[in-house]
Amino acid sequence: MGMGVDLRNRMAKRASEEISSGMVVNLGIGIPSLVPNHLSADLNVMFHAENGIIGMGESPEKDFEDENLCNAGGFPVTVLAGASYCDSAVAFGMIRRGRVDLTILGSLQVSQKGDLANWIVPGKKIPGMGGAMELAQKARKVAVLMNHTDKNGISKIVESCTLPLTAANCVDILITDLAVFKIIEGSLTLTERFAPHTVAEITAKTSCDFFIAEDIRVIEY
Repeated sequence: MGMGVDLRNRMAKRASEEISSGMVVNLGIGIPSLVPNHLSADLNVMFHAENGIIGMGESPEKDFEDENLCNAGGFPVTVLAGASYCDSAVAFGMIRRGRVDLTILGSLQVSQKGDLANWIVPGKKIPGMGGAMELAQKARKVAVLMNHTDKNGISKIVESCTLPLTAANCVDILITDLAVFKIIEGSLTLTERFAPHTVAEITAKTSCDFFIAEDIRVIEY
C-alpha cells in the first residue's frame, strides 16, 4: 500500500467511528467509498445510494461485478441481505425527509463556518451538482473527508469559500489527512490530530482561524 492509500484509509477509518448500528448512511464518491471496509461486522448499517439502493455491501472482487448493480457514481457494488431497491425519486424523498442519518462527502473547500463547496471547479466540464446539494442540507449529520491542502499545498480549509457553494453552514465534522475539526456553535474547532502532525503544523497549513479544544485526541492508527 502506498502512502497515499494509507492516508486515505486512515481518514476513512476515522469517519467509520461516526457510524453506529441502525443508521442509514449515504457515501459520496472518492475517499468516502472506503468507509465500509473499516466497519466491524456486527454493525447493522444500511448504506443508501441516490440511484435507489438501500443496503449496499463492500465493493465486489474483480470479475464478480453484477452489471445491474452500481452506486450513484456508476461504480459496481454488492448488496447485503435485506437490501431494497427503489427509484431515484424515492431515494431523494428519503434524503429530503431527513431519513438519512449521516452523509460522508468529499469536498474541494470547507469554510470556517461549515460552508461546503464540493461540486464544481470553474472552467471544468461537470454533469451537475447532483445529490450533494440535498444531502448537505437534509442529512442529520454531515461529515466531510478531504485532503487538508490541494496538490499545490494551498489550504482547502478557508475563511470563506471561493468556489461555488453546494450548501451553507452544513458541515458537522471535517476529517483531513492531518486532523479532525468539528463545527461547534458555528465555529471551526480542532478536536483531534493524526500522529505525528502537531498543532503548529496544522495551524500553518490552515488558511483561517480556528478554536482548539482543551483535550485534543491524538489518533495513532
